[in-house]
Amino acid sequence: MTLFYLGTHVPNWLWRSDIRHPLFVSNRTLTRYKNYRKATSNWCLDSGGFSELSLYGKWDTTANQYIGRVRRYKNEIGNLTWAAPMDWMCEPSMLTKTGKSVEEHQILTCENFAYLRTQAPDLPFIPVLQGWMPNDYLQHAKMYAEYGVKLSEESTVGVGSVCRRAKVDGMKQVFNHLSDDGLRLHGFGLKQDGIKLFGDSLQSSDSMAWS
Repeated sequence: MTLFYLGTHVPNWLWRSDIRHPLFVSNRTLTRYKNYRKATSNWCLDSGGFSELSLYGKWDTTANQYIGRVRRYKNEIGNLTWAAPMDWMCEPSMLTKTGKSVEEHQILTCENFAYLRTQAPDLPFIPVLQGWMPNDYLQHAKMYAEYGVKLSEESTVGVGSVCRRAKVDGMKQVFNHLSDDGLRLHGFGLKQDGIKLFGDSLQSSDSMAWS
């Protein structure tokens, strides 16, 4: 069964005693708070990359700033299962914003993950696969290997830029292929149709993109 993280734009749900469901929270919303309390449920951190790239056409937050924030969340809030890296989404609108190609976004995603893992090995950053056409994701998986990252040994591997794209020809096969290669996948923002199609290949999913 796919573990489901409820996306929320109200971070104080993390420390509400009446909420026990696993949550998915954005870094951008957490930065609005000066003080934090201990979480009452497990949760995962979205980097807020979609907003950053939409607003600025690049990452305005630096990698070291992000590391500092994630370390604070881990220490002060706790129960952090994993944190997304500062990945680069590959929707055509994003490529228009950044002026870069899918391959360049994939390289930047790999480079950021490698930096985060090297500089903060104590923090639970996960690798994320990005692409647009189905084969892009398989190519990105190979790219991670070139950076020395064995995706099959990772506790979770995110798959991005798939919200509202569950029925694209070839996507189901991509999820099946990655799962058969031993990857424990998280589908970012998949709706019910995506979970139905890819559920057997997913470890987890979230509703941040639509709930």
